[in-house]
Amino acid sequence: MTPRGTYTYDPGSITENGKDRMRFELGDVMVEGGAETTALTDEEITAALQAYPASWKRAKLFLLESLYRRFAYETDTRTGPLELYLQQRAKLWKDDYEKLKKEVALECATVPYSATGRRNKPPYFYAGMQENQRARNCR
Repeated sequence: MTPRGTYTYDPGSITENGKDRMRFELGDVMVEGGAETTALTDEEITAALQAYPASWKRAKLFLLESLYRRFAYETDTRTGPLELYLQQRAKLWKDDYEKLKKEVALECATVPYSATGRRNKPPYFYAGMQENQRARNCR
């Protein structure tokens, strides 16, 4: 049974946040051979972008995890003089996944700012927070 889906890529569209740019960033651009040469279908990429419409990085993280897990089972093969290092592909995507995961985690840990540049929430730590106000009034 052959995988269902479409495999398209338009290099002229990589300036727009969409399927073609995601394909470009993932390096999954050899669509001429369909399922034989392409890792993701157009539908998978579109579904990831729809699942995370507000975050390009989260959609990319979602796809990278899918890629490295999907291809992790492939083993390096040697047949006579021909050597195929299939594990390198999965390792590359896993390394990209780990790097992007840290980047997304750091972005989530930052304090959000409003349009005016002020913090939306007061800082957790502040000067004098360990002072005992009741003891100060008793002196």
